[in-house]
Amino acid sequence: MRLACVAGETSGDLLGASVLAGLKAAQPQQVQHFAGIGGPALIAQGLQPWWTIDALSVRGYVEVLAALPRLLWMRRQLRQRILADKPDLFLGIDAPDFNLGLERRLREAGIRTVHFISPSVWAWRRERLAGIRASVDHMLLVFPMEQAIYREAGIPATYVGHPMADEIALQPDVAAARGALGLKPDDQVVALLPGSRLAEINFLIEPFLETARRMQAQRPGLRFVLPAASAALLVRIRAQIERAGLPDQLSLSVFEGRARECLAACDAALIASGTATLEAALLKKPMVIAYRMPALSYRRMKDMGYLPWIGLPNILCNDWVVPEFVQDAVQPAALAQALLGQLDDGALREQLGRRFADLHLSLRQGCGQRSAQVLMELVDGKV
Repeated sequence: MRLACVAGETSGDLLGASVLAGLKAAQPQQVQHFAGIGGPALIAQGLQPWWTIDALSVRGYVEVLAALPRLLWMRRQLRQRILADKPDLFLGIDAPDFNLGLERRLREAGIRTVHFISPSVWAWRRERLAGIRASVDHMLLVFPMEQAIYREAGIPATYVGHPMADEIALQPDVAAARGALGLKPDDQVVALLPGSRLAEINFLIEPFLETARRMQAQRPGLRFVLPAASAALLVRIRAQIERAGLPDQLSLSVFEGRARECLAACDAALIASGTATLEAALLKKPMVIAYRMPALSYRRMKDMGYLPWIGLPNILCNDWVVPEFVQDAVQPAALAQALLGQLDDGALREQLGRRFADLHLSLRQGCGQRSAQVLMELVDGKV
């Protein structure tokens, strides 16, 4: 099989790698060629990178407008290279603003296209369904509530589950995670995850650290862990810790990577809205979700939204199961109070554990294998 694919950011790189792994497992005796744009996880599965995901990691309307000429040039170059490579399929992994336009042009040129991870049409901009219908031969869905939307829109789609739900054990090993991070079994631990991109860090690292300082002042025995998504972000975070004068005030361990271990080890987490919130839910962790972005981008997204939530755990449970703080509401005093309440409320923690266990089971569908089956059937002309 010859497959071209494009992942736009770290989460898409990880999710897409499960699909390539599924293809390799389903066709172990066949030669496969994967090429396109990806990161370390896709490259580890055999992707030949024409560009890396860093080239596409742009966030927010204002930022996208500034980067638009470069992104359009890259998409033209990529289209020409894919047409010359003549793959059996093109797989767009998330990054809908980049991938859907590319998929439409490839489909018009006779290349079959699959998109993995639907745009958030259940949250905002449902008018995108018309463009999706023109761009993709098949959509791979990771959330069950998306099935009805695509069925009603007349777009071929298959619910394949979420690969993270397959990877994460139904019962996380808290003791092993704590041992790996140098934490004691009886420590009370709070994880801080201020985002995986520099723009998120710039908006959230200061209030997250101040939240931790306030909590530490009230409870000196607390331990904090903070995973940085990259070496560059690790430098940025450590510099902010020094500037805030926190090394002597805060029992904080900062790691490069190791986000899943930090979440598995913690008793509660303060997390930027995004895929990490789903990871925390699958690890059955209480959490407080926070997010800030440029004011213009936020106003535009808010005006177009359909749901009262931004966090995936709340959206997927269709309920306010964990608190959310957005834009001006991201205040350290309020964040600290919400987190301390979660640490102290045993009944709430048990209730969240049950809700998140049910969510985990609903998403655990063998995503890589299901996705690979759809791709092979498309190549064989069966769907």
